[in-house]
Amino acid sequence: MRALVVGGTGPTGPFIVRGLLERGYTVAIFHRGTHEVPEIPEAVEHVHGDPHFRETIDQALGRREFDLVIASYGRLRLLAEAMAGRADRFIAVGGFSVYRGALDPTRMHPAGMPIPVREDAPRVEQSSEQRFAALMSEAEEVVLQRHPGATIFRYPYVYGPHQLLPREWCVVRRLLDGRRRMILPDGGLSLTTHGYAENLAHAVLLAVDRPAIAAGRRYNCGDERQLSLAQIVEVIADALGRRIEIVSLPRSLATPTWPFALGGLPHRLLDLERVRVELGYRDVVPVEEALARTARWYAANPPEPGGEIERRLGDRFDYALEDELIDRFESFAASVGPIVEAASRDDHHPYAHPTEPGRLRDHRDR
Repeated sequence: MRALVVGGTGPTGPFIVRGLLERGYTVAIFHRGTHEVPEIPEAVEHVHGDPHFRETIDQALGRREFDLVIASYGRLRLLAEAMAGRADRFIAVGGFSVYRGALDPTRMHPAGMPIPVREDAPRVEQSSEQRFAALMSEAEEVVLQRHPGATIFRYPYVYGPHQLLPREWCVVRRLLDGRRRMILPDGGLSLTTHGYAENLAHAVLLAVDRPAIAAGRRYNCGDERQLSLAQIVEVIADALGRRIEIVSLPRSLATPTWPFALGGLPHRLLDLERVRVELGYRDVVPVEEALARTARWYAANPPEPGGEIERRLGDRFDYALEDELIDRFESFAASVGPIVEAASRDDHHPYAHPTEPGRLRDHRDR
């Protein structure tokens, strides 16, 4: 059996490749060749070319045929068209940005995505609303037109080694630099579906194992348990043996750590019932262990300070600015403390708790 993995050197690629090899496939990976990773076994063929353009796809692959294609990189629409009639099975990896409200919460009323988001939730279909999301939605339709038995996975934010935008580095570097305070919007209480690379690869491989069930289906995927931004920071700090104080600022003021907090957007939680029930998905790595592995990997393999990865992230790591922002906000909070205290309500339990039998009202006149 011959399998082609488009991509293969990102976070989930090595896990998918090794899973296919274990299932008896002869595997080739099709990627640009701009970065190789040691986790890809030597037996795997590398086809170098650009999967973003039809002409370069055709140049790289010619008229080759495969029993299975897993497209996790490049332009899905063009790859689906190029492999029509040349792949017995086609599995496409897209993202949850297809849903309305994912990138622009104000497009929904009330603002933000439904919680949780099912696979049949409204998708962006007009480029006037959000061009990138509309193109992703269009690509899904082309995949199923060209390959009616295809399976589509909607990835969340992916974490693990070899991530091009490793948000965890925003926390790891601060800890390694000795920071003991980190700004988070609104206390870091927001929830966004994350998926550890090995867990997401496991979901994809379940579809490989269950072709009859997965044919023509679209699946959300991600870790079964989700942590808030604040909990993610706490787990990473524990993994590195450090402690850090979370400083809560309003979203509009917490801009220094927007790269980690995804801009401080509202909750974006995916419903995983379909992949759990139909494919039997369960996390193979618990979320705390997955985050700890990720944090330790980046601590041991740090991106270059000020290099391409940090520029992509958009995190300035400007600690002097962060400290000034924290100090000014704390000064303001102290100045309005008496007003806040005067406006606070009685925090006693609102229901009556009689202390004597037969009395109609309790000691607080409730």
